[in-house]
Amino acid sequence: MKARYAVYFVPAVQSALHRFGSALLGYDCYTGNEIAFPDVLPLPAPAWRELTHEPRRYGFHATLKAPFRLADGTDEAGLVEAFHAFCRSEAAAAFTPAVAVIEGFIAIMPSGNEPSVDRLATACVTAFDRFRAPLDAHDRERRLAAGLSERQAQNLERWGYPYVFEDFRLHLTLTGRLPAERQAIVLPFLREQFAAAQGPEAVRIDAIALLRQDNAETRFSVLSRATVAS
Repeated sequence: MKARYAVYFVPAVQSALHRFGSALLGYDCYTGNEIAFPDVLPLPAPAWRELTHEPRRYGFHATLKAPFRLADGTDEAGLVEAFHAFCRSEAAAAFTPAVAVIEGFIAIMPSGNEPSVDRLATACVTAFDRFRAPLDAHDRERRLAAGLSERQAQNLERWGYPYVFEDFRLHLTLTGRLPAERQAIVLPFLREQFAAAQGPEAVRIDAIALLRQDNAETRFSVLSRATVAS
């Protein structure tokens, strides 16, 4: 498999938010290394490792431009250059966070509508699309099997990802999909731990990251990170 790239919001490496999310996933996408889970978990460690298996592949992040392979005629150097040019031209965003359930998994999300976040995500979707190779048949079928709306299916064909524009919801994923009985155990725990780690302050998106996944067996790691204009 050719390398995949993505544009994510990844909290600053030294931030309490990054330490919180990365420890829960057991992976730091800045270093590319596994890290220890917190000492206190709501489930035994093997069960926790299993329920965080899928998000651990991507690292603690919020998607702005979903993973893509490079289009013919483009290369990594050009993508990195375009990424830094984009960051110099875009404004920062911010949101008031809440821990909630989305599509069966638990994530940190804006507690209400945040136009600055939506604007930044829209800009990322469109600005980097010239670097995106068309979806292959396997990826298209995998996405369509999720049961998309007509608009989402159209966005999949046009933008390579169904959850853009009106269907976009920023989220920093903390778990894989959980049955209701496990949500009842895990959600209160994560809300309590997040409140202790982050407090009531807003999350500011004043920098974004370009990540790379070398192949299907490896995890995403930060290739470059840049501040967005104030």
